[in-house]
Order: sequence, then C-alpha cells, then structure tokens
Amino acid sequence: MSDFWRKRSACVTGGAGFLGRHLTAELRRRGCERVFVPDIAEYDLTGSDAIRRMYDDSTPDVVIHLAAVVGGIGANRAHPGEFFYKNLMMGVQLLHEGMLRGIEKFVAVGTICAYPKFAPVPFREEDLWNGYPEETNAPYGLAKKMMLVQSQAYRAEYGFNSIFLLPVNLYGPGDNFDLETSHVIPAMIRKYVEAVRSGLDEVVLWGDGSPTREFLYVEDAAEGLLAAAERYDGPEPVNLGAGFEISVGDLAARIAELTGFKGRVVWDASKPNGQPRRKLDTSRAKARFGWEARTPFDEGLRRTVDWYVRQAAP
Repeated sequence: MSDFWRKRSACVTGGAGFLGRHLTAELRRRGCERVFVPDIAEYDLTGSDAIRRMYDDSTPDVVIHLAAVVGGIGANRAHPGEFFYKNLMMGVQLLHEGMLRGIEKFVAVGTICAYPKFAPVPFREEDLWNGYPEETNAPYGLAKKMMLVQSQAYRAEYGFNSIFLLPVNLYGPGDNFDLETSHVIPAMIRKYVEAVRSGLDEVVLWGDGSPTREFLYVEDAAEGLLAAAERYDGPEPVNLGAGFEISVGDLAARIAELTGFKGRVVWDASKPNGQPRRKLDTSRAKARFGWEARTPFDEGLRRTVDWYVRQAAP
C-alpha cells in the first residue's frame, strides 16, 4: 500500500451514502487522516455559496465527487427534471470551484447511464458519444456526462487535473433497499425476503427479464476509485466494472435461491426494461492504473442477501 493518502486531505461528497461509506472507510485504512464528508443538511451542493463554504471548511487536496440524486427506473421516470438539474449543478460548480482554488485533483464519478442505449457490447469508452442514452435514464446520464466535457475542457485550458470514471451498477451490504428508489438487486432481495416471511407464493418484478446487466461489488468499486485517484492522471474516461453480464431473469432466479423463495415470479411487461444490455470493457482500468474487480458475483450476492436478512430481522 502506498503512502499517497498519508500526505493528503480528501473531501468526499456523498461520503455518507452507500458507496461513500465504503470509500471513506478505505481512505482511513490507507492512512488518510483528514477525510471531510459534507452533510447534506449543512451543505446544499446545488448552490454555489454552499460549495464555496464546503471548500473553505474542508481545504482538500483531493475531491472525490460521489454525491448524486439517483434511483432506479421508476425514480428516473418520476423525476427527470430533478435528476438532471441537481446532478448537473453539483458537478459543474464543484469542479469549477475546485479549479479556481487550484486543488491537486478532482475525481468525477459518472454513470453507466451515460452510454448510448444501443452501444456495442462490451461498452468501450470510445463509444460513449455514439448515440443517445436509454430514455428513462437520459436526463441523469447526460447531467453526469457533462463532467467529462468539463474535465477535458478544464484540463486543456487550465491544466486542471480532473479525471472521469464510469462505474457500472453497484451492489453490496448497506445498499438502498427502498422499493421506490432502489436498483434491481436490492429491490429483488427485499421483495423475496418479504414474500418468504409473509408466506406469499408470488412476486411481481418489472419488465420481462430479458435485459442483461453487469454488477460491481461496492468494496471493489471503492478500491477502483482510489486506485484511479492515486495512479491515473489522464483525460480519457475509464470504465469500472466486473466484466460480465447476467440477464435479469437469471439474476431473479439466483436471488430467489439465496433468499429461499420457492414461489412464482410474475413479470410485469407493462413496466420498462431499461437499456437492453450492459457489459463494460474494463481493459483500460487495468492498463492505466492496474485495477480489476476481485469479488466473485455469487459471493458478493450472498453477502448482500445475508446482510439484508440480518437488518430486516423481526
């Protein structure tokens, strides 16, 4: 382990969230003694005054911008304007103020939703601009994608060291299990566990089960972000993923087995499937800063189910 963080202070927006909690714990394990996590109640990062105050209070060497207004397909459909505006305003102003203050490095975390709806599989970073994102996620995806444009523009004109990373869908202990805003894995886990405990013999899931997805264990994602922060200083976007895909139908079967649900799955095809396929080419991350995911999917899934069952215990 390098001593990179022992000499630096870090500000992690969204550090109290799902990924943020794992990342800040890993930062401290690596010797970073000054980790500042802005509280959303005290710092509304969509506003310039709050952002300047946050920089004044944290005096960071490195900013890792994780904060986002985010959710599953339902949340994206219900709040496209909010998701676009808040994510855009946070990213643009945080990056701009960081440049004005001459911070050492800005790590901008984008989203897989920025890729075109029909991007060739596996998704390669050079295909990022070859089409429009999947419609239900487009406002969120495009708002986050603007940080890539800004990062490259500020690097070209001001020499500002900002990097842009594209993590695939995350999962793991501590995820968001609220059915109104959660993503597919925690939503399925909660539905199955509640069905088992209530003696239900049927669970309804969105779509038709045909789309494929790729999932990255949250601890692997935290390590990937920090590896990039330590060792990557380039203008090109970089994927962070596990390099596999699984259909939503097969995912549902695996989670049913892990939760002990033996009933029937009903697919509600009136609900959207989202993007048809998702799988990343992760070779750039390995080549540029020596990172690749380590947690086998079945093991990560088992840990996530076990964690939720313990949390949801009567």
